[in-house]
Amino acid sequence: MNTRGNLAALAFILQCTMGLTARAAEYAIGADLSFLKQAEDRGTVFRDGGEVKPGLQIFKDHGYNWIRLRLFHTPRQLPNHLDYTLALAKEAKKLGFKFLLNFHYSDTWADPGKQFIPKAWEGKSHDELVGAVFEYTRDTIAAFREAGALPEMVQPGNEITPGMLWPDGKLPQNWPNFADLLKAGIRGVEAGCGANARPRIMIHIDKGGNQRATKYFFDNIRSHGIDYDVIGQSFYPWWHGSLLDLRENLIFMANEYQKDIILVEVAYCWRPAQYKKRNGPFPESPEGQKEFLDEVHRIVLSTPNNRGAGIFWWEPAVTGGLRSRGFFDDDGNALPVLNVFDRFTRK
Repeated sequence: MNTRGNLAALAFILQCTMGLTARAAEYAIGADLSFLKQAEDRGTVFRDGGEVKPGLQIFKDHGYNWIRLRLFHTPRQLPNHLDYTLALAKEAKKLGFKFLLNFHYSDTWADPGKQFIPKAWEGKSHDELVGAVFEYTRDTIAAFREAGALPEMVQPGNEITPGMLWPDGKLPQNWPNFADLLKAGIRGVEAGCGANARPRIMIHIDKGGNQRATKYFFDNIRSHGIDYDVIGQSFYPWWHGSLLDLRENLIFMANEYQKDIILVEVAYCWRPAQYKKRNGPFPESPEGQKEFLDEVHRIVLSTPNNRGAGIFWWEPAVTGGLRSRGFFDDDGNALPVLNVFDRFTRK
């Protein structure tokens, strides 16, 4: 082969290698750490290998590259208001994390069982509500931009299988209204970015192991012309199906919608909590929790066409009643699950 041929071959190899590297870098090893700042402000300490470290640093040390933070409109009891979320996002950005912002469009939890309208928006007509969603989203994104913490990804709404901002955007009866509200949120993200590129838009539902419900929802999303980039799914096996159900749904989504897919809420318990009266896929033990995440990660990696784009554990640094799902025991010591991604990320 002549010199020109050698150079061409080398260029091709480098191009392929760079493409693979870029693809790998996009894989989200993520954690929803929305309660972390509150826990540490109250004196909770987290230990890795017996050493006390800031929570964000611990996750960074174990290959985590994304943080997810929820935002409530005007929370009365929960800490996740704008100033709190901005402060945590800025700290994460300093450590090199990418950031997924999760709009709940509520003053409290929005999920499949409830999508309460913010008190400030009560009594508004549909058109007024569409305007409020746009302006609130735009101004919020602008605040993150001005603070140097613009998210790389945004999800307008949380687990929105039943719609959002009830009753106006409740599903299945109000698909046109819901689509208007969702589009307003997406427009607000774009408007708040200024000259910056729009963050990727995630549409998040709670049907990780339910292909039929996933198809119904995203077929309607497509028919209503909603522009998005990433499918987000919750997968808690005690609610959302078996690991085989998850695998089959990932294959279906990848082939049908040609979008990247992230399991944006995943968890499993390290002590008996969800499976006290029946058998789970793994023991509810420290090792069982680790095995669960390792297996889910393998399933995501095997999604067709490299569409499996990552995993976010839901609140691994949580305290209180949900600590059984976290990555730390009652004394703040790291559990084996924290090490799952070490072999994938350490050089």
